[in-house]
Amino acid sequence: MRRPSSRPLGRSVAAIAAALALLTAGCAGGGDGSDDGRITLRFQSLAWQQDSVAANKQLVAEWNRTHPAVEVEYVQGNWDSVHDQLLTSFEGGEAPDIIHDASDDLADFAYGGDLADLGGLLPPTLRDAIPAASWQTTTFGKGVYGVPFLQEPRMIMANRALLVKSGVRIPTADTPWTWDEFRQSAKRLTADGTYGVAWPLKEPVSSTLNLSLSTGGQIFARGADGKVTVRFDAADQVVPRVIHDLVNTDHSASRTTLGMGGSDTLPGFFGGRYAMVPLGFSYRQQIQQQAPKGFDWIVLPAPAGPGGNRAQGVSPQTLSVSEDCAHKKEAVAFIDFLLRTDNVVRLAKGDWMLPTATAALRDPALHTERNGWSTGTALAPYLRSAPAQSVRGYPEWKDKVATPAFQEYYSGAIGLDDLRHRLVSDGNRVLARYQR
Repeated sequence: MRRPSSRPLGRSVAAIAAALALLTAGCAGGGDGSDDGRITLRFQSLAWQQDSVAANKQLVAEWNRTHPAVEVEYVQGNWDSVHDQLLTSFEGGEAPDIIHDASDDLADFAYGGDLADLGGLLPPTLRDAIPAASWQTTTFGKGVYGVPFLQEPRMIMANRALLVKSGVRIPTADTPWTWDEFRQSAKRLTADGTYGVAWPLKEPVSSTLNLSLSTGGQIFARGADGKVTVRFDAADQVVPRVIHDLVNTDHSASRTTLGMGGSDTLPGFFGGRYAMVPLGFSYRQQIQQQAPKGFDWIVLPAPAGPGGNRAQGVSPQTLSVSEDCAHKKEAVAFIDFLLRTDNVVRLAKGDWMLPTATAALRDPALHTERNGWSTGTALAPYLRSAPAQSVRGYPEWKDKVATPAFQEYYSGAIGLDDLRHRLVSDGNRVLARYQR
């Protein structure tokens, strides 16, 4: 699971302290050659769940046993501070050699010259293993600045007993609900102290934009001059209006969960207060571990747009190489090892996510109905590059403009016209500073 984080643009004292701590822990050897000629590379991993950390450390140990000339040093990073920590480490010339991040965090680092262009370094087998749609998430200009390896569709976690009791049609990966069906189902599920749905929207931007691909939404437009502007047209408004109306018109979505993170909704989900919770695919692990005995839950696909459009935006987890790394070929060789089919399946299972690689997606372990694996895997062909992937200034637009605007709209504090004005007018002023 990618731990949710706002990754604010400015560096706080706490973020800098965390960054310095990571640098201190990881700078011994720092991509240099030792006196005996052995190369040491620092690999900063953001894995944080127990199974995921264990899988990463096991693979690092396997590499070191079989590659005595190139030692990889595992450095533990943190999703909550990675953007600020990388800014600090790049500026100080102490960046890790191999960097675990997410594709929507790479644009400023790629355009800023902090990440190595991997285009000429990637083995053909690794490049061919991952579909072109996934490579688009790490391609900026003419360069490739990361290897996308894990991805997470947004699903609906549902209480099966409440679904059956309400009589709603239970959707499948092949026959998902439309957005209108989803709204109507939430209304039917709202009864006896139970809300039909809980939307944990403490971080509302990426989920809103990514789900809006199903309705044809594409909030960023790139002109002939290559510059990006914000738009908020009819197709972009469908998903936000559904969420707003569930909360403010139908009263079938809990208002209190709008300020929550995904994990915060789980006690209410287990207690029957919410019949459905839209969450990232990896939250299944927390549900499986924390649900009370006998709790019957099911994984449903996200609603589809017109014509059954199941497209959904994703920002895959990525592995990049620092431009300052003195041993880029060796760093890429380690990435290639880490992402061999059997190994990336281990990483995917450890993080309860989907691999991007085609062969890894065929692994039988990812096609079992247990814990909803097969439902998520069936959606892999419909995953697309998130709208914000290559937009310079996106982190600032998200934090300063879009997040507060969506939060106020979903709570009913502002209307659709005010939302559009803030996203477009205020947003374009932010993006313009990055495109002069």
